Amino acid sequence: MECRLKILIVTDAWKPQVNGAVRTLEHLGDELGAMGHQVHYATPETPTLPMPTYPEIRLALFPRRGLHAAIREFGPDAIHIATEGPLGLAARSICKALNQPFTTSLMTRLPEYLRMRIPLIPENWGYAGLRAFHAPAQATMVSTASLINELEQRGFSNLRLWSRGVDVERFSPVRRCGAAAFCPDLPRPLFLYVGRLAIEKNIDAFLQLDLPGSKLVVGEGPQRAGLQMRFPEVQFLGQKTGPELAGIYASSDVFVFPSRTDTFGLVLLEALASGTPVAAFPVNGPLDVIGRTETAVLRDDLRRACIEALSIPREICRRFAQRYSWRASAEQFIGNLAPNG
Repeated sequence: MECRLKILIVTDAWKPQVNGAVRTLEHLGDELGAMGHQVHYATPETPTLPMPTYPEIRLALFPRRGLHAAIREFGPDAIHIATEGPLGLAARSICKALNQPFTTSLMTRLPEYLRMRIPLIPENWGYAGLRAFHAPAQATMVSTASLINELEQRGFSNLRLWSRGVDVERFSPVRRCGAAAFCPDLPRPLFLYVGRLAIEKNIDAFLQLDLPGSKLVVGEGPQRAGLQMRFPEVQFLGQKTGPELAGIYASSDVFVFPSRTDTFGLVLLEALASGTPVAAFPVNGPLDVIGRTETAVLRDDLRRACIEALSIPREICRRFAQRYSWRASAEQFIGNLAPNG
């Protein structure tokens, strides 16, 4: 009989944040529950503090007591620490004190993000801090094979692959409704970006391109006001979710992914499931997910990539995305866990 686990997931990234990490953890919990496992999330609750340069992200203040109580009351078989924030640090400390095994995941390139905001912080300092944080974990889960290789070269150990999935029912070409449904009178083709509007996403590299048709941006973040002032011709649609987001994906002609620092890029799969081809830089993340497929054009010349992606058949994109599932991602996660015992 298959073992059913009580799993505690500790994360500083949680609703109402809208990003790939939160969506991944939500889907993970749904799939684990459907598999018969019991999942409890430890997330930021009051009191919280706005994260510097990211006020929409709330960080837990003094989380240790409540987290200790949650661990004692839930009695988890496995503990997974998803983020390196205050909750993650508290959970790591508690697990070490109680001699309880735990796993972690490395979901963002924090050293690069910190350096973009505070250039005086050397990148190697950030990676030294990450190594120290993840070193006691029985396994550290990362999203791509190339990231495993990179981190091993930086001195990380006990790395295991935990890929991502996509909801191919929610994101589908049948959602295609035409530009008039969300922005009337827009000239074609439509080039779309979906994600946080923040410096690490390298959105300028997309918005400054001389492209035919129209550029659409979906998302919120600290750069929105500045980007709207600099690029008044771009359609900034704000935060979108559910059927409305699915319709925008499916109704666009090319999805543009300008980030050079994402560890995976969940939006890549969402676009492809919608039948929308991708243009991106040839960097880790896109290279791992779509680099050897016919669903995307990866070039250092992002404008050329955007133009060439227009000729990719949409049915090829859809077929590729259908290979991914959240169930497979959850099964991979379970295989990486270190149950307490």
